[in-house]
Amino acid sequence: QVQLVESGGGSVQAGGSLRLSCVVFGHIYAPYCMAWFRQAPGKEREGVATIKYNRYDGTTTYADSVKGRFTISKDNAKNTLYLQMNSLKLDDTAVYYCAATFSTSYCNIDRNFGYWGQGTQVTVSS
Repeated sequence: QVQLVESGGGSVQAGGSLRLSCVVFGHIYAPYCMAWFRQAPGKEREGVATIKYNRYDGTTTYADSVKGRFTISKDNAKNTLYLQMNSLKLDDTAVYYCAATFSTSYCNIDRNFGYWGQGTQVTVSS
């Protein structure tokens, strides 16, 4: 019923920028959370950023490692979630996944998300 399709990954030099997109097919209605996760080889999947909507407002959260550099946003008219990534570092290299859930508790926990994008590779080089 809900599918997420990601794009925007690629290879960039450290200090560069990328914007990831996640197009939502199917309707996601409030309350819900959407999030970006990432997984580097040999590491656990980790939360990067979340955006939570209830009936009245939306809030965002970020992992400490990306605060001030990454911005999560959603264009409801285009049904698209974005992750703007600036000042990229080598440690940002990973496969990035968008995800959605109709639960609004613990939005940074991957097991709470039932809908996932296919992943898009981000590679940061020196």
